[in-house]
Amino acid sequence: MHVRHLSFRLLQVYVEVVRCASVSAAARALHLTQPTVSLQLKRLAEAVGEPLFDASAARMEPTLAGRELYKAACDVLDRFDDFAGFLERARDGHAGHVRICVVTTAQYVLPRLLGPFAAHYPNVEVRLSVANRARVLERFDKREDDLYLFSHPPSGPSVRSARMLKNPLQLIAPLGHWAAGLAGLPFARLAGERFLMREPGSATRMMFEAWLSGRGLGLEKSMEIESNEAIRLSVASGLGLSVISAHTLQEGRERLAVLDVDGFPLESNWYLVAPRDRRLPYAARELVRFIGQHAADCIEAEWIYPDIGQVAEDFIKGG
Repeated sequence: MHVRHLSFRLLQVYVEVVRCASVSAAARALHLTQPTVSLQLKRLAEAVGEPLFDASAARMEPTLAGRELYKAACDVLDRFDDFAGFLERARDGHAGHVRICVVTTAQYVLPRLLGPFAAHYPNVEVRLSVANRARVLERFDKREDDLYLFSHPPSGPSVRSARMLKNPLQLIAPLGHWAAGLAGLPFARLAGERFLMREPGSATRMMFEAWLSGRGLGLEKSMEIESNEAIRLSVASGLGLSVISAHTLQEGRERLAVLDVDGFPLESNWYLVAPRDRRLPYAARELVRFIGQHAADCIEAEWIYPDIGQVAEDFIKGG
């Protein structure tokens, strides 16, 4: 590879094309013409000396060499972004940017931390994305963000993960449901009810189905709804029962009953996740440290583990 033929612009163009899986979409995002982007890709492929995209694929899929180049390009660009942030911090105090992507249930809690963090670090730009678990996993695979918050994180040597907050799952019903107010109810008595479920791949659904399987239980009727808000409203309207994050339940205005069922609430947690093969930018490190030090000031104590401060420091160090 002729390294001297590479430039930051070539790497920026390539990263955008991989993320968009489209030359035209990347051109729009970069405010360039499509022929310009195509020419940049050609120059980059010539410099590398290997095909960067699989010509036989229906959409733009990087080859093995292309995937490795993508990782290297992300690392290089992030390193220099971090350096630029360091220079700004040296001149103006804390600065830089942090990109964080969270699953939909975490959208009810994380802003409570980001608001005070932004007030404490006014020169740090925070970019927050909210998506379902499948989309967050896709963003993690593409290294589109610095930090991720999962209730069922990915695993493997490329994953840096730490338990940060409690996320118990409650079984809810309409206020007038026959089981409301009963204590120690066996789940088998509810198996014939209609259960409202999130989409396949949802961490809440995965945990509930694993819990059922582990006890040899099953559901007779279920209905898929791809929104926590719609699930709350549907349960309140008498459409069925559901298992839902206590945080999601807390933020709703609907009048619902939390059933006292053996085995509930299901114990679940939110995990902070980052790619282990990439250096954690300065601003991201400061956000993790801030969460560890100030979570108790922003979130109810019942959701916070006593060791969150040490967990945060270990995460920063890569443990």
